[in-house]
Amino acid sequence: MDRAEDALHWRDASDLANDIRTRRLSSVEVVAMFLDRIEELDRHYNAFLSVMARSEALALAGQADAAVARGDALGPLHGLPVAVKDLMDVRGLPTTHGTTVHGAIAEHDSLLAENLRAAGAIIIGKTNTPEHGLGTLTVNRLGPPTLNPWDPTRHAGGSSGGAGAALAAGMLPIADGSDSGGSIRYPASFCNLVGLRPTPGRVPTGRIGDAWSPHGVLGPMARNARDAGLLLAAMSGFDRRAPLSVGAPKEAYADIRPAELRGLRVAWTADFGGLPIDPEVQQVLAGFRETLVALGAHVEDVAFEADRIDECWEIVEMLNFHASCGEDVARFRDSLRTDLVRNVDQGSSLTAARINWAFTERTNIFRRTARLLERFDVLAGPATPVFAPPADCDWVAEIDGTTFDRYFLWQRCACRITMTAHPAISVPAGFSASGLPIGLQLVGRYRDEAGLLGYAAALEEVTGFVRRRPAGLD
Repeated sequence: MDRAEDALHWRDASDLANDIRTRRLSSVEVVAMFLDRIEELDRHYNAFLSVMARSEALALAGQADAAVARGDALGPLHGLPVAVKDLMDVRGLPTTHGTTVHGAIAEHDSLLAENLRAAGAIIIGKTNTPEHGLGTLTVNRLGPPTLNPWDPTRHAGGSSGGAGAALAAGMLPIADGSDSGGSIRYPASFCNLVGLRPTPGRVPTGRIGDAWSPHGVLGPMARNARDAGLLLAAMSGFDRRAPLSVGAPKEAYADIRPAELRGLRVAWTADFGGLPIDPEVQQVLAGFRETLVALGAHVEDVAFEADRIDECWEIVEMLNFHASCGEDVARFRDSLRTDLVRNVDQGSSLTAARINWAFTERTNIFRRTARLLERFDVLAGPATPVFAPPADCDWVAEIDGTTFDRYFLWQRCACRITMTAHPAISVPAGFSASGLPIGLQLVGRYRDEAGLLGYAAALEEVTGFVRRRPAGLD
């Protein structure tokens, strides 16, 4: 259904922030409205793992309104409610990492939470995630899976699935995610959202262990490109605790405008190097390709070079799981998901020669992607190989006759792009015959998040897909 323009919970985050700043709305009424929405709807979707006490949230909103009244300098998210994916600490709220073995109340904010608060946001809760962010469906032992507002019999995606469901149901105006194998892009595609995996270092993190890794990144999710840019403006920038972090053009992110599509040079791949893609997804994206051509874009089919890229991703991913979850597996092996334990064990068995090969190959993948994007403005292909799968599965085990024996093998539309280290965005591209969202993945030049968001904004303007809302959700 089309967006109800007068429904406050569907208003753009950018407009809500401006209305709070100009006192057309108060932060108190905006925060109260979203808390009411969460209380009414989240029992159907399981998007949140914790929500701040109403009195505390409204007290913070009152302080935000007082700052407006005083004429204080205001951040880009001033007075807006947000919730943080429950892999990151938020002072005063529990951090579960999607597990039953964690859940202590955090005494300090993560770097992400610090930056959100500095931008004026009011953190009202923690969004759902699978155990330690494993996989692109949000399944854990803390409760039922996170369900998709477009069809509650289906998954919302993962591992930022709580964020995806909350946005799609109008329970949050914007939300953060993290991504090493599609954890921002998959829920964005399944829920008709915009999800940006930025260039490594664009969003600083205070991660423990190997802070030099470009593999897992933080990024914004939103209902449109302009709002994703607004959140990126708040999340990004240099921080001395994050060695990969770089300065950011925050003003450009906070004011995303539609780019010119006529003359846009698009490298098109239907399957990112031979991956199985559901025929209905193929059909919808082929139609989107025709739309690009009709708009004056120069679209050229390219052969995406995928030789050994999956092997490279798997080595780096398993190494990261060993580094981040090895202690948990040593202490709580029998209480954790079998796939997580297997990942850690696989990571611990890697030899120096295998790790060195993967790091070297990752450099090669980056450089050949950079060469491709000297000829083209963007690389385009499927954001996901299927639309949202049924909620009774833990991962997709078959696509168009190809079967998989591990949870991450159906994620390769995203995993292969992760290894390029280039920014990628999932944008709404159409719907299945049953009305489920399907996303297109655009890969941009290194550190050109503003460019990607501009292309996304232009496509939104033409297609209008972002203005559609799940049936029955007024």
